[in-house]
Amino acid sequence: MDPVFLQIGNFTIAWYGVLITLGIVAGVWMGTKMARERGLNVNLFNDMILWMIIWGLVGARLVFVATSWHQFEHIPFPRVLLDIINLRQGGISIHGGLIGGILVLIYYTRRYKLNFYQYADLCVPGVAFGIIGGRIGNIMNGTDTVGRVTGWPIGYHWPASARAFHEGMCVPNPNPDLDLSQYCREIGGQLVMTAPVHFTQMYGVIIGIILSVAAFFWLRSRKAGWAFWQFWLWYSILRAGLEETFRLNPLPLKSYLSQGLDQPGIGLWTETHLISIPLILVSLWMLWRIRNKPDTREEVQSA
Repeated sequence: MDPVFLQIGNFTIAWYGVLITLGIVAGVWMGTKMARERGLNVNLFNDMILWMIIWGLVGARLVFVATSWHQFEHIPFPRVLLDIINLRQGGISIHGGLIGGILVLIYYTRRYKLNFYQYADLCVPGVAFGIIGGRIGNIMNGTDTVGRVTGWPIGYHWPASARAFHEGMCVPNPNPDLDLSQYCREIGGQLVMTAPVHFTQMYGVIIGIILSVAAFFWLRSRKAGWAFWQFWLWYSILRAGLEETFRLNPLPLKSYLSQGLDQPGIGLWTETHLISIPLILVSLWMLWRIRNKPDTREEVQSA
């Protein structure tokens, strides 16, 4: 596993960025195709997508830094500023990216007096594909977004080449939620973490695949907003339940923590857990409202 896709001199392109870009491109192609089929403004939709990507990346990084400040607080100034804006090694928040993109979409639909949901629905495949690409990129980064140490049979042993990318995991951490130093040992003159962990990056890939397949069915609905809120509902449920429960993140509201070679590797509650709960409730309420409204378009035309 190597995070570098291409290197020319000191210039490097990371797998992380390449794979997310491929996912977004595939989603844009599908969204543009559907916009044309539904008689929407394709040129305006493409303009929206461009700025949604730009501001989505800004929002994704800002929220990641804010919710993962423990990764930056010990870095001296001004180097910390460079690390904050460095996306090449990964480190973005999908929730932050969605917020940044949605704000752009709100601006465009209000400025041009468009139906917000008709365009928001078209963005769902791109986000789902982007999740797949991003999580595969996390895998290529090595132990990026690592899971908790677990004694379950599904525990994954990262190869030494991947573990070496994140030596910081072997530094004793005063926060017991994050301390993995007891599971480290020296190999080849280097401290590496060798314990089995939840393969949370692959859990994220599975979530992206589920959402991509589900989006195909959600977009058949003739009610604008149905796919948009179904995505928020199921992404929040799957992210909180399937991925975040087993991921090595701090627990601002600690009610349960069990990690170790004879433990399941579960932690409750992370910030993403806490964010997901109101999102699930709002999504259910919005889907109930949309379901009771009349259809907003005719059947999708055949390609």
